Amino acid sequence: MSFTSGPEAALTKFGFREHIASNKAAWPVIKIEGSRITTIGLTIWGLYLGGHFEAMDILFAAMGWMAVIDGVVCSEHARPGSATFRASSTALVALWGALGMTSGKYIQDGARTS
Repeated sequence: MSFTSGPEAALTKFGFREHIASNKAAWPVIKIEGSRITTIGLTIWGLYLGGHFEAMDILFAAMGWMAVIDGVVCSEHARPGSATFRASSTALVALWGALGMTSGKYIQDGARTS
């Protein structure tokens, strides 16, 4: 988003307060963050197309660390409600992966043994 709509819009959309979003010193950081998130998205797409569903679950579960950091940073520097949204939505994705929901690893195995 920082390349299509500008870094200030990307920082605002992420939830940061105006004084941070309009600060040009923060703009390179959101550009780098955007490229990293795009890389994760492309990795998920590639894993999906290759049928590597267990690897997708591992990547999703690892995103739990992102949930923690997003929650901490947003609680200190973002608009009210941003920390809750960022941490909880990413934590749900991490929980999905930790439970092996993409691969069906735990759900299918349990259903077969019953």
